[in-house]
Amino acid sequence: MTVHKPHLVVVGSVAIDWIITPRAERPESVGGSATFFAMAASYLSQVRLVGVVGRDFPDYAVADLKAAGVDVSGLEVVQDGLTFRWKGQYHENMNDRTTLETHLNVFEKFQPRLPEAFRGSEYLFLANIQPRLQSDVFAQMQRPRLVGLDTMNLWISIANDDLKAVLKNVDVLTLNDEEARQLSGEHNIVKAARAIRALGPRNVVIKRGEYGALLFDADGEVFSAPALPLEDVVDPTGAGDSFAGGFMGYLARPGVEPGGASLRTAMIYGSVMASFCVEGFSYDRLKGLDAATIQKRFETFASLTNFARASLT
Repeated sequence: MTVHKPHLVVVGSVAIDWIITPRAERPESVGGSATFFAMAASYLSQVRLVGVVGRDFPDYAVADLKAAGVDVSGLEVVQDGLTFRWKGQYHENMNDRTTLETHLNVFEKFQPRLPEAFRGSEYLFLANIQPRLQSDVFAQMQRPRLVGLDTMNLWISIANDDLKAVLKNVDVLTLNDEEARQLSGEHNIVKAARAIRALGPRNVVIKRGEYGALLFDADGEVFSAPALPLEDVVDPTGAGDSFAGGFMGYLARPGVEPGGASLRTAMIYGSVMASFCVEGFSYDRLKGLDAATIQKRFETFASLTNFARASLT
């Protein structure tokens, strides 16, 4: 009997980064939200990528995505343009960074158009692009079972109405704690999550970098996923997108019901993929993994919070 494997569509940026850290530098580092998401999710589900690149985008990166099983038929190549490029420098703590250069190039006029085969996909992740474009993509889908979305401070500031409009169609919103406070107007993170859920998203995931991530689910429950303590963080770029890839990738697996305990498991798989991501530049550490390696790290995460129940009475 053939088992139907649901498809997961991701729409976002595909980029070439120039990364500077306190210990190393890589001038040509393939990145972008859709790239990291797709590479991370590819181990867990059937991924379809929608994005745009220019003539300078390396062939090896497309080959790597294909080798990971990612359907790149939605990746547009503009031969008379250049790929979105970003240059950033990380500070000593590897949490803070300074943007040195941003060149949108072909990404500036990106108008996502989903191939017909993509539109019936059961799962959709709207990575960090303009909220208006996110709404346009959602309108092209037929009846997605689960919709995830990521955003950033810029869109909260300059496209707040558009963002709130698309949030009404979202099942899971992922954002960091600073963005959560800005969007909600609440400093307390619990109050912020409650205010954001009132905007539409049934579940809110607040990413906290080296402190892990918090899930505020549709039932009002809270779950805390730890981050893996690492001695050497090479490049944090793409960690949040890799987290989203692991999270959504697990939920898109055959037989997984996207709610309750499955959301908590998805949080751990998200953390697992993010932990691999930061161990190398670009998607270096996300490439060539196998199920046993991923599962071993999943068990490591499980042991971080494994404790015996006790009572003082």
